[in-house]
Amino acid sequence: MNDTITAALRRAADHQRGFEARFAEYFATLTEPAGGALDLPPNGAFPARALELVRELSLRGGKRLRVALLHEAAALVAEEREQQVPGLAEAAISVELLQTHGLIHDDIIDDAPVRRGGPSTYYAYRREFPDRPDTALALAVLAGDLAAFLSVRVLLAGALPPDRALAMAAVVTDAGATTVGGQLLDLERDFHPAPEPGLLHAVTEYKSTRYSVLAPLRLGLLAAGADLAPHDTELRAYATAVGIANQIHDDWLDLFGDPDALGKPVGSDIRSGRRTYLVSALLAAVDPAGRAVLDAALGNPDCTDEELDRICRIARDHGVDRAVRRVAERHARQAATRAAGWHGRWRPEAVAFFEHLPAWSVARDR
Repeated sequence: MNDTITAALRRAADHQRGFEARFAEYFATLTEPAGGALDLPPNGAFPARALELVRELSLRGGKRLRVALLHEAAALVAEEREQQVPGLAEAAISVELLQTHGLIHDDIIDDAPVRRGGPSTYYAYRREFPDRPDTALALAVLAGDLAAFLSVRVLLAGALPPDRALAMAAVVTDAGATTVGGQLLDLERDFHPAPEPGLLHAVTEYKSTRYSVLAPLRLGLLAAGADLAPHDTELRAYATAVGIANQIHDDWLDLFGDPDALGKPVGSDIRSGRRTYLVSALLAAVDPAGRAVLDAALGNPDCTDEELDRICRIARDHGVDRAVRRVAERHARQAATRAAGWHGRWRPEAVAFFEHLPAWSVARDR
């Protein structure tokens, strides 16, 4: 790993460390004994338990890439140190709460028991209500909804000027709405035997890129007082390329990654029958014998580790693993080229972060 990528990762790690303490403090303010900021019903245990599970999943970690992106986006234009830009802390909390909302609902849709090295919110409720599956499902849905509403509330309830708070909240609500549209398209995608790249790119853009890459870029620039209009087209182009590279690599990791590094089992896309970039490439490349093996495993929740190992061997024999990685790397290079064009206009240290981030996004192990 070269020095420039290492420096970018070090900056991202610094943002992450600062954020973790702030995120924990935020949840403490919601429920502090002397009048918490969130007005939960005083009767019953379910509301407090939902918030507790949202907190647990939120603080369990993750890459926090969105946090780094919005800080570095502010650093592109801010005249002062980006940590001092008002609203960045609230924006970081907002995008991570939106992520929590997405994870909770994704795990319901995918029937996933594990998330970030611990139980998914859905399965936490299933353990608590083993004889009431409908109640467990309803509670998990509502916990995800709570995270989504908190993600907007943290911006509107802060000390930002009203016009800036509204503009930033609009970014978050727009990202949330488009993410739902992307999730719907994601479900539709799996009705296609072998989706075309255009459909896969649309799923990626609407389900993840809009809130994981584009929204943090917009929020960081807004917090720093920038006008988005002159830059939004190129921000979208950069976000699209990074998002595709990142998602293709995620799909690759789901079959070839290390479960301990990922914090969840591999093979979930195969077992759930999802037509991801990798699965679609496999379907297009394998011979009839390999296709029979893949067809038997796709959508089979009882697919064994031995069957997954066989699919891995088939993918490697047909060069699919290498081909998929090359496509991810190509999109990463496109994103880096986009960011390189920002030199001379924005602060060079922040531009370098965005220029070298794409290479890391296709080399990470989680």
